[in-house]
Amino acid sequence: MNDTTAFPRAGLALLLGSLTLAGCAEAPKTLYQWEGYQPQLNEYFKGESPEAQLEALEAGLEKIKAKNGAVPPGYHAQLGLLYSGIGKDDQMIREFETEKALFPESATYMDFLMDNAKGEHK
Repeated sequence: MNDTTAFPRAGLALLLGSLTLAGCAEAPKTLYQWEGYQPQLNEYFKGESPEAQLEALEAGLEKIKAKNGAVPPGYHAQLGLLYSGIGKDDQMIREFETEKALFPESATYMDFLMDNAKGEHK
């Protein structure tokens, strides 16, 4: 091995190593954008104000939409439960329908919640 080829090979190896590490340094992209959903769900179970929770979740939803992000499963269902708790049944239905459209596997449960809400208002 002569000295004239050692430097280009070492430089090339250093460049490739740097590019590999730079690619690994990128933050992983998450599937869903949660934007405060989890803390608000905790507040729901603690019995905190539904109006404050609605405000926080609606603001989070706007942030998710602004980023072209994906709403996580249960987000719209939680909004629907909160709307139900304050007597806004039209908005509750809208949120449950949105949850069903985004996550078809939730349809049975969303239908159950909507049927129960209709039964309460007879």
